[in-house]
Formats: sequence, C-alpha cells, structure tokens
Amino acid sequence: MIPFLYHSVVSTSAPALRLWLEYRARQGKEDPERLPERRGIASHPRPAGPVLWIHAASVGESLSVLPLLQSVMTARPSWSAVLTTGTRTSARLLPSRLHDIGVGRIIHQFVPLDHPRWVGRFLDHWQPNLALWVESELWPNLLKACRERRIASALVNGRMSEHSFQRWRLAPALIRDMLSGFSLCMGQSPEDTQRLQELGARNPVCPGNLKYASPPLPVDLDKLEAARNVIKNRPVWLASSTHPGEELMAGQVHRAMAAQIPDLLTIIVPRHPERGEDIARELMDRGMTVALRSHGSAPDQDCDVWLADTLGELGLFYRLCPVSFIGKSLLGTGGQNPLEPARLGSAVVFGPHMENFAEISIRMLQHRAAIQVPDAEELTRTVQQLLLQPGMRETLTQSAQSFCHQEASVLERIMAHLLPLCDSGAS
Repeated sequence: MIPFLYHSVVSTSAPALRLWLEYRARQGKEDPERLPERRGIASHPRPAGPVLWIHAASVGESLSVLPLLQSVMTARPSWSAVLTTGTRTSARLLPSRLHDIGVGRIIHQFVPLDHPRWVGRFLDHWQPNLALWVESELWPNLLKACRERRIASALVNGRMSEHSFQRWRLAPALIRDMLSGFSLCMGQSPEDTQRLQELGARNPVCPGNLKYASPPLPVDLDKLEAARNVIKNRPVWLASSTHPGEELMAGQVHRAMAAQIPDLLTIIVPRHPERGEDIARELMDRGMTVALRSHGSAPDQDCDVWLADTLGELGLFYRLCPVSFIGKSLLGTGGQNPLEPARLGSAVVFGPHMENFAEISIRMLQHRAAIQVPDAEELTRTVQQLLLQPGMRETLTQSAQSFCHQEASVLERIMAHLLPLCDSGAS
C-alpha cells in the first residue's frame, strides 16, 4: 500500500515540483540552464554501445565512485557512462575530476526528480544496461522503473546508519520494495550489510568501503607553491568542510591558542563556499582579521583567518596544513571524510558526530590514526599539542597513512562482484 500511495501522490505533483525547482533556482540551489535535466530531459545524445548509469547524491559520493568508474571504463572499453548527481556543487566540481582520471566517455547529468513521467523520460533516452546506486541515495520510482524495464541494478558502498535503519523500519514495505530490486547489494561495512539484509536486500555482500580506494585529492602545484610562499613559516591549522557555527568555533579556538602560538594562522574551508562573505562578517564582527580567498585576498602577517571560500581546493589546504579538524562533526551531525587529510599527511582531529563515516572513524581511532574530541575546549588543547609537538604529530600521521594503505584491495573485490553484472547487462 505505501509504495502505491507514494507513486500516486508523486504522479499528481508535477506542477508543484516545477514551481519548487524554479524556487530553488532563484535561491541558487539549482542550475537554471539545466533545469530540464531535473525533468528527465537529456542535454546530451545517448552514446553508442553499452551505457553504465551511476547515481550518487552529491560531492562526496560522486568522488568516491570515480576510481570504480575508471576501473569499469578500463575493463570494458566499449562502454560509456552517465553519472548523475543532485547538487550544483557536484556539477561544478566533476568536470575537472573526470578530466583528471583521463576517461572521456563519461557524461554528467542532474538526476531527474522522482516523478514517474520524468523518470521514464530519463530512462527511455539513456537506456542504461546497468544502473549503480551509491551509498543511500534511493528513489522509489526510479528503482521501480528500472525493475519494470529489466535494467540490472546494484547498490554500491551501501550505507544504512542505525538512525536510518530505525526510520525505515516504520515503512517496511517501501524499503523492502526498493531493496528487493537490486541484483547485487554491496554494503560498506558488516553493520550496514546486516541492516540492509534485515530491511529486505537479497543476499547482500560486504566487499569493503569504496572510500578506501579513493586517490589523494588533486592539487594545482603552482597554487600550492604560491600558498606556501604566502604563509612562509607561520604555524597553521585547518578547519575543513565546516558547517554553520563551526567557523565561529574555529575563531574561538584560534584566539585561545594565539597567546601560546605567536603568528598563528587559522584556515577555514566552509563546506558551502557561497557562505564565505557571511562567515567573514561574523568573524570580523568579533574583532578578527579575515582574508577571503574568493576575493583574491592573501593573509598578511596580521591576518588571523584565511577563509578559503573556493571550490575544489581541499587537496591544496590539506597539503598545506599539518593539522586538520573535520567539519560537521562537532556542531553538526554526520562528519566528512577523514581519509582525505590522512592520505596527505595532515593530522586528523574530529568531533563526536561522525555518523556518515562511522566505520572509518572508529577504525581510525582503533589504529591511533586520528584523535576524537568532545568539544571546542578539547579541540583547542589537541590542536595546540599537535602544533607544538612535532613528534606526536608525526606519529599520528604515520599511523594514519599506514591505515589508509591497508584497504587498497577493496576496489578489486568490488570489481569482482560488478564485472559479471556488466557482462550480463551488455548481452
């Protein structure tokens, strides 16, 4: 009954969904020129030959799947791929990342909203031979349409947190209907795999977490050298992928450490760069000097905070800073990927809320590859220790890099499950 009701309600909502998309475009949350893609209208012709469709929610999920996408394209050179996401940030970032991996047979599109007619239009145009869904981005009508068209579907790096598990148990028929449509269901941890099975996934497997296979974040070496010349020998730390409230917290941490660490520079990279000017005003209202990278400003000797409100430069700042705090983990909920700074030799510190990276963060703590702090006061003490004690910092970063290398074979295990599906889908 619940799947039927969902389908019925969404089927009658096209006028409201159009208005909602237009409103989001005015708010800067949708690309006005690409709104037709959200209604399933393709902006590219379908390539000849087999097509792989991969859907990932946003930046983190889409970047994590790039090594897998590259491996499939290498193993099956006759295939092309369509990679869909739902955010403007991912759409702006992906072209450079796709260029970096050197595969020209990949097209980015915005995923259509889950309206049956728009979904049907999307699938009728692209006619994918295989559909891969990344982590937890599941849409009932899209999955239903794939099943009706007999398009093989697989869940890759499936994530089901305890919170989501309890929520889905309130709608068992809907989640069972979605999960039962997967020919292959790969959980990213044993806990995720068990929860997916209890909710209705058929014969799920756990080859490991795909995020372990991600390469180091890229960097423009000229920009990195320029940044090093600006900072010179100043002690510096990073608050990365911050969410509202964490920037002011980083400013408080800076002030608390400044008396003990002369010439300290704090770098903040907000998760959403468009918030940059608002963040700068908040910090300056509290008496801090701020340089905005989006305005071309570089920190002088008296600058407290370098606010890097730009896109796609985390690889630069993780290389630049010996200590990194992971945003959305102290005042937010869910955290961000702690493997990214660890791979680049930056000591990792995060708060108690790492639900979106629970398995990774727990294992990093077990291997003494990261430090978890409960509040801003302990964050101050920990960052200060790491900056003032190079030996402690080096021990932490070496443990983190060793940990990152332990799971290098996860991509091979995932590919072993996936390639047979590619072959059956192309036949």
